[in-house]
Amino acid sequence: MSARGVLYVHSAQPALCPHIEWAVAGVLGIPVDLSWTPQPAQPGTVRTQAEWEGRPGTAAAITSSLMGWQRMRFEITEDASPGADGSRHAYTPTLGAFTAVIGVAGDILVPEDRLRNVMLMATQGRVVLEEELDKLLGKQWDEELEPFRYAGDGAPVRWLHAAV
Repeated sequence: MSARGVLYVHSAQPALCPHIEWAVAGVLGIPVDLSWTPQPAQPGTVRTQAEWEGRPGTAAAITSSLMGWQRMRFEITEDASPGADGSRHAYTPTLGAFTAVIGVAGDILVPEDRLRNVMLMATQGRVVLEEELDKLLGKQWDEELEPFRYAGDGAPVRWLHAAV
């Protein structure tokens, strides 16, 4: 079974580039040589994006391999595939990690137990329902990453295929 998705490194210090490539290569099982371009949203940093193909769960594995470096921003998606929902992972230095299940239509799927818990806490006056729903949908990550996404419009994309 094969999965595919996109890795976006929105900002990283140039010194981290070989380490990021090495980490992604370790997950995919192939050498990785990414094309890095300046990130205008944060001068002194670079950005890259690459489409990847591998086994289901590859996005989570790449996320785990990149989370050791707190001075970078990244997102990685995994499209839904037969028998598996998709996923979106985002990381920023200020917010940490966010993970969401993504359905075949591209929507975030929030598990029922998480919704019930948020509704209960809101009923008890412990949280504000709208704020908690925003957290479940990753609103803070979207707001922080949006300027970095916009700066990457028109950037070259490279395909990475995992070793079989």
